[in-house]
Amino acid sequence: MMIHSKLKDYEVVIEDKLEFLSGFETENVQFVIDKNVYCLYEQYFKNIPDGRLILLEATEGNKVIETALGICEDMTEISAKRNIHLISIGGGIVQDITGFVANILYRGIRWTFIPTTLLAACDSCIGGKTSLNYHKFKNLLGTFYPPDKIHICTKFFNTLSERDYKSGLGEVVKFNIMAGADGLDNIEKGIESLLRKEDTAVQHFVCSSLSYKKTFIEIDEFDRGERIKLNFAHTFGHAVEVVSNYEIPHGTAVAIGMIMADRLSVKRGLLNEDAVKRSEEVLMKIIDIDSELLNVDISDIIKAIRKDKKQTNDAMTAVLRTESDLEIIKDMTDEEVSYAVRYFKELYKTKNNMS
Repeated sequence: MMIHSKLKDYEVVIEDKLEFLSGFETENVQFVIDKNVYCLYEQYFKNIPDGRLILLEATEGNKVIETALGICEDMTEISAKRNIHLISIGGGIVQDITGFVANILYRGIRWTFIPTTLLAACDSCIGGKTSLNYHKFKNLLGTFYPPDKIHICTKFFNTLSERDYKSGLGEVVKFNIMAGADGLDNIEKGIESLLRKEDTAVQHFVCSSLSYKKTFIEIDEFDRGERIKLNFAHTFGHAVEVVSNYEIPHGTAVAIGMIMADRLSVKRGLLNEDAVKRSEEVLMKIIDIDSELLNVDISDIIKAIRKDKKQTNDAMTAVLRTESDLEIIKDMTDEEVSYAVRYFKELYKTKNNMS
């Protein structure tokens, strides 16, 4: 799959076996690898030269400018300078840090990314966004800089925790639901295979998710118009992440956000009840959270929405589904947010037989 970018066109390659990891060139190359991934798959990294490997703890605390500058400093030891090649292997945090490095070092260097989480593989690996945290602000610093090449191997997902795998499914389901009636049919038929991690199904839905996202990022690469529609469910989802102190991972929060956003669409007469109920049936199969997190104060969710960096003024903005498209609304009220949050809480309690 080729992605066309104003910065540079880049390719997504699907790999069937992990042995591809041993085939990379090593001259003038710096490898940055998630420490956990390295420990799990060390056998494939034997050919990395001494001094050309950085192991990264993939934590929010490390997603900061100091980490990026440290990698830059190490890479200045490579004499090739602008001809150097950065290969990074890991999930979204590794992608954010190394993408930032690849952009700022020598005003841009060659970069290959290998996503090892379903979330990164089905979504963030394309589109070129990089984000770093700064002091208390999440994702305040950022650039647009896509990799030159992306290698995806679904075998990595077999070692993901159930929590992280289901988080990735949140984005997979989101893209299919956004795609309309055919997408909903497809995810209804495929969700059980995905939950069983059947490789053919996982690979199919990763590719279909990327193909759907590709249409948006090629029209609006820098997030000024059409691409904003990809934020469907994120207004609610990001708030859920924040109020849970990130105990609810991103994709799971987006899945919860979809239920809330769709309930608001029904309330506004934008969607019919049947389509929403079908979506909810799929989403509830991948949402698994601690019941204590349901006790969050709704006013805290409203505060988190108002503080989200995607909000442009005092009115609350959200992307909602309609019968035929996606619509950006700019007049969401506190009452509507309260209604949507209460609805999800009751739905989750009922589905899980909670009193």
